[in-house]
Amino acid sequence: MSCPNLAAGGIACGSTPEGAAEVMRACRAVTDRPLFVKMAPVRVPEIARALEDAGADGLTLINSISGMSIDVNTRQSKLSKPTGGLSGPLCHPIAVRMVWEAARVVNIPICGVGGIMSGEDAAEFILAGATCVSVGMANLVDPAASIRILDELTAWAESQGVADINELVGALEW
Repeated sequence: MSCPNLAAGGIACGSTPEGAAEVMRACRAVTDRPLFVKMAPVRVPEIARALEDAGADGLTLINSISGMSIDVNTRQSKLSKPTGGLSGPLCHPIAVRMVWEAARVVNIPICGVGGIMSGEDAAEFILAGATCVSVGMANLVDPAASIRILDELTAWAESQGVADINELVGALEW
């Protein structure tokens, strides 16, 4: 849902509730397998609800955020195109917020994605409402990052005095 639809001017095909639901219904019609939908970082509550209503089994939030980087000496993009997706620690606080927004309006599992470099980063997603997380960029920096992050997350959960980490899903207090 978060990939650009070139026929529609490059916007994500899931950038509207109607468009996301249409794609979800088409996918649901051809399989009874579980479908987790990776969402674009736009209109999260509305689109999350539309995807759940159209048959999504879970959501993954978020895909990269569009950004731009210019080489000031050559006046050219540092990327292969003028704009590109930003990910990693830069988008972490935004992704955590979007997981929290989605978790408040849906009853399906959510996978938190974006800038998880430590167990505490993973814990933020869980407290915001994610039922699982996915580690990406950290693995590029350190091939053993996922194991380290899991160990840190386990230690954190133990420090919270819970027997089951699911007790902490959506446990943000505000």
